Amino acid sequence: MQLSAAPYEERLTAPRSWWLISFLVGVSLALILLPFGTLPMLAGLAGGTAAAAVVASSYGSARIRVVGGHLLAGEARIPVSALGEAEVLDADEARAWRTHKADPRCFMLLRAYIPGALRVDVTDPADPTPYVFLSTREPERLARALRAAKDAAAA
Repeated sequence: MQLSAAPYEERLTAPRSWWLISFLVGVSLALILLPFGTLPMLAGLAGGTAAAAVVASSYGSARIRVVGGHLLAGEARIPVSALGEAEVLDADEARAWRTHKADPRCFMLLRAYIPGALRVDVTDPADPTPYVFLSTREPERLARALRAAKDAAAA
């Protein structure tokens, strides 16, 4: 796969507080298993913490990349030639586009714990998706990478 002119990669990792919550899930399971003895309690602590950590890690494993003339966002793979202008959204505008302004046909890679977002119109007439909504910590940088990839594809 050929790299784009301005490569971009971001992993939408879960916030640090989720790891504390994972530990607290393990503590809760340990307390539930406490009447059965020390060994089941320790197994509950380890197992509960590990299971909750796996869930937090898998939810935070979504990635956004601009590579080889394509936008890769989670499971979506969209050629940059099928994308229109990118609109950088601040926290309030992103919240509006996640809720009352949202079109049910759009593609969303949504992480509510990330305040910023990017909305990119889909210009392909064969695609019923009107736009792509991406939660991102660096919306300006992603918009620049998409612009550079479109310029490189046009050249």
